[in-house]
Amino acid sequence: MDKLARIKRISEMEDRFDKVTSILGELDKVISEYEDVKDDLDSLKDYMGSGKWQEDYEADEAGKVPADLKRGVLSEDGLYNLLNDADVILGRAQEVFN
Repeated sequence: MDKLARIKRISEMEDRFDKVTSILGELDKVISEYEDVKDDLDSLKDYMGSGKWQEDYEADEAGKVPADLKRGVLSEDGLYNLLNDADVILGRAQEVFN
Protein backbone atom coordinates (compact mmCIF):
# COMPACT_ATOMS: atom_id res chain seq x y z
CA MET A 1 0.00 0.00 0.00
CA ASP A 2 1.12 3.50 -0.80
CA LYS A 3 2.53 5.28 2.29
CA LEU A 4 0.64 8.53 1.54
CA ALA A 5 -2.65 6.68 1.11
CA ARG A 6 -2.12 4.96 4.47
CA ILE A 7 -1.34 8.25 6.19
CA LYS A 8 -4.41 9.86 4.62
CA ARG A 9 -6.63 6.95 5.72
CA ILE A 10 -5.29 6.99 9.27
CA SER A 11 -5.78 10.76 9.47
CA GLU A 12 -9.37 10.48 8.22
CA MET A 13 -10.13 7.70 10.70
CA GLU A 14 -8.52 9.70 13.50
CA ASP A 15 -10.80 12.64 12.68
CA ARG A 16 -13.82 10.32 12.77
CA PHE A 17 -12.59 8.80 16.03
CA ASP A 18 -12.25 12.23 17.63
CA LYS A 19 -15.68 13.34 16.39
CA VAL A 20 -17.44 10.21 17.64
CA THR A 21 -15.61 10.35 20.99
CA SER A 22 -16.73 13.94 21.49
CA ILE A 23 -20.34 13.33 20.49
CA LEU A 24 -20.64 10.21 22.64
CA GLY A 25 -19.42 12.22 25.64
CA GLU A 26 -22.04 14.89 24.95
CA LEU A 27 -24.72 12.27 24.37
CA ASP A 28 -23.92 10.56 27.66
CA LYS A 29 -24.24 13.90 29.45
CA VAL A 30 -27.57 14.71 27.77
CA ILE A 31 -28.96 11.25 28.55
CA SER A 32 -28.02 11.74 32.20
CA GLU A 33 -29.70 15.16 32.20
CA TYR A 34 -32.83 13.65 30.63
CA GLU A 35 -32.89 10.92 33.27
CA ASP A 36 -32.88 13.71 35.87
CA VAL A 37 -35.98 15.38 34.36
CA LYS A 38 -37.92 12.33 33.17
CA ASP A 39 -40.07 12.35 36.33
CA ASP A 40 -40.80 16.04 35.69
CA LEU A 41 -41.92 15.25 32.15
CA ASP A 42 -44.13 12.43 33.42
CA SER A 43 -45.65 14.78 36.02
CA LEU A 44 -46.38 17.38 33.35
CA LYS A 45 -48.08 14.72 31.20
CA ASP A 46 -50.18 13.65 34.17
CA TYR A 47 -51.04 17.27 34.96
CA MET A 48 -52.18 17.94 31.41
CA GLY A 49 -54.25 14.76 31.21
CA SER A 50 -55.78 14.87 34.67
CA GLY A 51 -58.06 17.85 34.19
CA LYS A 52 -56.14 19.82 36.81
CA TRP A 53 -54.41 21.83 34.09
CA GLN A 54 -57.81 22.87 32.72
CA GLU A 55 -59.01 23.82 36.22
CA ASP A 56 -55.88 25.91 36.79
CA TYR A 57 -56.17 27.51 33.37
CA GLU A 58 -59.79 28.49 34.02
CA ALA A 59 -58.88 29.83 37.46
CA ASP A 60 -56.18 31.94 35.87
CA GLU A 61 -58.59 33.24 33.23
CA ALA A 62 -61.05 34.13 36.00
CA GLY A 63 -58.38 36.16 37.81
CA LYS A 64 -58.10 33.68 40.70
CA VAL A 65 -54.34 33.24 40.24
CA PRO A 66 -52.00 35.99 41.42
CA ALA A 67 -50.86 38.14 38.50
CA ASP A 68 -47.24 38.02 39.68
CA LEU A 69 -47.13 34.20 39.75
CA LYS A 70 -44.98 32.69 37.01
CA ARG A 71 -47.41 30.52 35.07
CA GLY A 72 -46.04 29.77 31.63
CA VAL A 73 -47.31 26.22 32.13
CA LEU A 74 -50.83 27.64 31.76
CA SER A 75 -50.25 29.22 28.37
CA GLU A 76 -52.71 27.68 25.92
CA ASP A 77 -50.07 26.11 23.71
CA GLY A 78 -46.97 26.06 25.91
CA LEU A 79 -47.45 22.78 27.76
CA TYR A 80 -49.04 21.02 24.79
CA ASN A 81 -46.13 22.06 22.56
CA LEU A 82 -43.56 20.99 25.15
CA LEU A 83 -45.13 17.54 25.50
CA ASN A 84 -45.43 17.20 21.73
CA ASP A 85 -41.80 18.23 21.25
CA ALA A 86 -40.75 15.65 23.84
CA ASP A 87 -42.68 12.92 22.00
CA VAL A 88 -41.14 13.90 18.66
CA ILE A 89 -37.60 14.03 20.04
CA LEU A 90 -37.97 10.75 21.93
CA GLY A 91 -39.44 9.09 18.83
CA ARG A 92 -36.52 10.34 16.80
CA ALA A 93 -34.08 9.00 19.39
CA GLN A 94 -35.75 5.60 19.25
CA GLU A 95 -35.40 5.53 15.47
CA VAL A 96 -31.73 6.48 15.66
CA PHE A 97 -30.85 4.00 18.40
CA ASN A 98 -32.78 1.00 17.05
